[in-house]
Amino acid sequence: MWHDRVVDATVVMGQQGRVVIPAAVRAELELEPGTELRLRVEGGRVVLERPTDAIAALKALGARIPAGRSLVDELIEERRAEAARE
Repeated sequence: MWHDRVVDATVVMGQQGRVVIPAAVRAELELEPGTELRLRVEGGRVVLERPTDAIAALKALGARIPAGRSLVDELIEERRAEAARE
């Protein structure tokens, strides 16, 4: 699976800010013309990913939360405790 491989490439930004994704990278990720990619800056890095990959990562993160645990309730409790301290 492509998640397990490392493909290294150097790109140069053109005058209009355009960057071409090298063919080897496009092939490895099965990117085709018209593929939608989301761009974000994370820790000083530029990250491009398919929206479906971002959703899958969030679902995997949520799956690690034990059943019956409510992050919303925990956040509300933290806010109430902060307000009581003020």
